[in-house]
Amino acid sequence: MVQTGMPPQKDTKDAPEDAGSSQATADLLADAGHATQESEFFNPIPPGYQKGRHKYVVVLGTVMSGLGKGIFASSLAKMLKDKGMTVAPIKMEGYLNIDSGTLNPYRHGEVFVLDDGLETDMDLGTYERMLDQNLTRQNYTTSGQVYKHVLDKERHGGYLGRDVQMIPHVTGEVKYLLRDLAVKQNADVVFVEVGGTVGDHENAFYIEAVRQLAFEEGEGTVCFVALTYVIEPPALGEQKSKAAQLGLKKLLEAGVQPHIIAARAKNPVESSAAQKIAMFSNVPLHRVFSMHDRDSIYTIPDAMRQAGLDREVLTMLDLHSRVDQGHEDRARTNWQSFVGKLGGERKYKARIGITGKYASLRDAYASIDKAIEHCGAHLSCDVETVWLDTTRFEPDQAGEKLKDLDAVIVPGGFGHRGTESKIACVKYCRENNIPYLGICLGFQMAVVEYARNVVELPEAASTEFEKLSEAPVIDILPEQKKIEGLGGNMRLGGKDVLIQPNTLASFLYKPDADKPFTIRERFRHRFEVDPKYIDELEKAGLVFSGRHPKQPIMQVLELPAHPYFIGAQFHPELTGRPLHPQPMFMGLVAAAIRQHHRDTELASINNRWLAPAKPSSAKVQ
Repeated sequence: MVQTGMPPQKDTKDAPEDAGSSQATADLLADAGHATQESEFFNPIPPGYQKGRHKYVVVLGTVMSGLGKGIFASSLAKMLKDKGMTVAPIKMEGYLNIDSGTLNPYRHGEVFVLDDGLETDMDLGTYERMLDQNLTRQNYTTSGQVYKHVLDKERHGGYLGRDVQMIPHVTGEVKYLLRDLAVKQNADVVFVEVGGTVGDHENAFYIEAVRQLAFEEGEGTVCFVALTYVIEPPALGEQKSKAAQLGLKKLLEAGVQPHIIAARAKNPVESSAAQKIAMFSNVPLHRVFSMHDRDSIYTIPDAMRQAGLDREVLTMLDLHSRVDQGHEDRARTNWQSFVGKLGGERKYKARIGITGKYASLRDAYASIDKAIEHCGAHLSCDVETVWLDTTRFEPDQAGEKLKDLDAVIVPGGFGHRGTESKIACVKYCRENNIPYLGICLGFQMAVVEYARNVVELPEAASTEFEKLSEAPVIDILPEQKKIEGLGGNMRLGGKDVLIQPNTLASFLYKPDADKPFTIRERFRHRFEVDPKYIDELEKAGLVFSGRHPKQPIMQVLELPAHPYFIGAQFHPELTGRPLHPQPMFMGLVAAAIRQHHRDTELASINNRWLAPAKPSSAKVQ
């Protein structure tokens, strides 16, 4: 591997604030590195990196975006993790945003928040659920982040007077990020998902960087996977592979020879289409995988295993010696048990309504959808989700919209649109004993509704929507800004929540607890319950069963006399996993089952979730 003869990054302790502000500084930097043949290369290597120790699987898309690169990459990564290896995924986005926090859900799906507070693409949620592991900001980057790193280095003299270019400096930064991830997460295999489609301008430097990475690391270290799309026009009644062939040609033109092809299609890819794809991509037919539509993404790892993709990857990357067969057997047994429940016959039924202003786009609530799917499988319940857009009906229509539902979720969101209809939904659930789960904004709307209609504060509101409210029960408080160091930003990421014993919350998380205990959940919000209203709300019967461990910040609420009424200031859906379903969602689905089957006797089974919900008798300690 060729490396620069100069340090890849200069110690910046004594560097000027703006390396371009002084001609003398520029002259010194120029003198420090005259352009030589050796100095043309910029290929920094992170400390501790061992060439050959870390392998890479790079997943790229052709034809169109949205094909499911994250699903494929996470499924393949799961198979290797099941074999006892350490895997580290990374999503590389082409847009210039620093993170996903400001992206419109209609354009990009939900914002997924990592435990360390980074707001990311929804694909990170797919990785966490499939791999059952928490990811960090190292597992996600954007073009904006990459360019910012490069420009910050340039401003501090990090390139020793060189003219900074896409090649080698930007591509060098990408290679450094990948190698650094491999070292810091001690990964046997790094799974690299390149966002967008081959041929896009914004991801071209990523593709060039991984091409260089494969060249530098050597044969048997990088496996390229290309997702493509097989069209099946209804008018023709047959599959057409021409678009797939042309898309793969674009990848070959970029200097990347794929090793595996994943062909997306509505129906299983026909042999004739697969043969054409194999021929025009130089990929053996047995490495062309039909990634057709399935009832659940969680069946894809087993489909890959049956196709032999795991063995192909092990051979290409020389990883057979790292397989732990016992670990794989145990992992497969656990996963197949869950998948069996997914596809098995269900004992119960329930209809759960999701009342949000992005309800017309299910990707906006992808983690909620998945959390319900997990719980339905574990509780043998066929859950029908009913999506209700609260911007499309008036508050006085809430009862008509909810009357046939067995449970209701009011999810998070920002902005005033649809909030009064959400409040009306909360009221209907409270007054009619409909199981209710409020998430983030849904928690806040439950406080507003209770304050208005039970505490009798008709002007109760959130200052997010009514800045001059006479009863701002939800507000941003100066002392809270100081507590969390928020400034003008949101409270983001994993935080501890102190749960009181003998409450619905404690029953859900730790049913045998007789003392307060802490849980860790993920937050994404700016507004809180104003502490000056807490006593009034509690005297009227509202229980705050989860709080900040040290400060007067309310984080879980519940109603003791209700069959199931709970709200969380955090986002419980972000921590739901297939093998470890989220407790608040398990409680909601169980309550929905009881509601749906209320006129019949539930079958007697050994499942604590289907016992009557434990009433709250909380005394804050």
